[in-house]
Amino acid sequence: MTSLPTAGALTGLKVLELGQLIAGPFAAKTLADFGADVIKIEPPGAGDPLRNWRLLKNGTSVWWQVQSRNKRSVAVDLRQPEGQAIVRQLAGEVDVLIENFRPGALEGWGLSPDSLLEDNPRLIVLRVSGYGQTGPYRDRPGFGVVGEAMSGLRHLTAEPGRVPVRVGVSIGDTLAALHGVIGILMALQERHSSGKGQVIDVALYEAVFNCMESLLPEYSAFGAVRGPAGSALPGIAPSNAYMCADGGYALIAGNGDSIFKRLMTIIGRDDLRDDPTLADNAGRVQRVSELDSAIGQWTRRHTVDEVLAALEGASVPAGRIYTVADIAADPHYAARDMLQQVTLDDGETLTVPGIVPKLSRTPGIHHRNAPRVGQDTLEVLRQIGLTQEQIAQLKAGGIVAESQS
Repeated sequence: MTSLPTAGALTGLKVLELGQLIAGPFAAKTLADFGADVIKIEPPGAGDPLRNWRLLKNGTSVWWQVQSRNKRSVAVDLRQPEGQAIVRQLAGEVDVLIENFRPGALEGWGLSPDSLLEDNPRLIVLRVSGYGQTGPYRDRPGFGVVGEAMSGLRHLTAEPGRVPVRVGVSIGDTLAALHGVIGILMALQERHSSGKGQVIDVALYEAVFNCMESLLPEYSAFGAVRGPAGSALPGIAPSNAYMCADGGYALIAGNGDSIFKRLMTIIGRDDLRDDPTLADNAGRVQRVSELDSAIGQWTRRHTVDEVLAALEGASVPAGRIYTVADIAADPHYAARDMLQQVTLDDGETLTVPGIVPKLSRTPGIHHRNAPRVGQDTLEVLRQIGLTQEQIAQLKAGGIVAESQS
């Protein structure tokens, strides 16, 4: 694989990634997938902790192969003045800097965004943190799960009367990362006219809160505190998960007016189909329990496959609940290149998620495997003008490191 992509929507964009684990690196990964040259700064030695999270293959997390694909790794000790000087020099030559440390960390290293912007007025700085760079909570440690809870999401993810549960993935971090990417692209667009960079402040809780739909205005207008509803979609009916004869569940969304009529025809409930009080969503919400019961009685007489086949024929939106095994075997995932086979450095293959969104002329590509710690240290330091003697001195002092394999 080539070191850098030759074409892509973001080819030519230079990005410096500080931080670790999920939110900041996910934002940088998204840019790298579309051609940005992302230089990831890692501490010498163990590197980013994500390298050791969850299931490991040959000593490295397979998650790492997704999160850090298409990036270059430079091992620099940010705690040392010499390491900070290297990062400052790199920040002077890139378009975007991404960091997700606790507020004040950059300032403590002498790398405040204000000072970096003095050196490089066109620099765009993305700062991702739990609570943002301002406000009374700014100094609190804030991981994605805390943001999910504070945003109101965790309160809704449960069966009524039961303990709220985690979504199952780091959705708070990912939403914050995607909001960060949106902010970067907007700032780049604005820079075309002003020639100036700026700072983007993304808080984990705000990123999730931004996706909470009508939660706040419903409270403001009606004093309504939305509660957990399990698999149902409160205020929109019918839409739920229904048990089938084989023990599986079918997700059925029959909440459009014409869709509802087709669904009632399929399940043999012409009386409900023709009931004028059920002609619109407002009426159906008032009788949602009755509708769920009628649909559930029908699904329990058929397997999931039978239910889905019948509903597909009637153009009623429905689907099964996938496990990852279902995903890996699904022809639609394969047809849309969402199950990509990559060859690791040891020659073994690994299936990883494909790249989204799909661009017609300049699609994202996997052009480089996730790097070893410090794999690109020498290359990058030479590119910014350090001599071999200077690099040797930095290595001897433990300020920088390079991969030994």
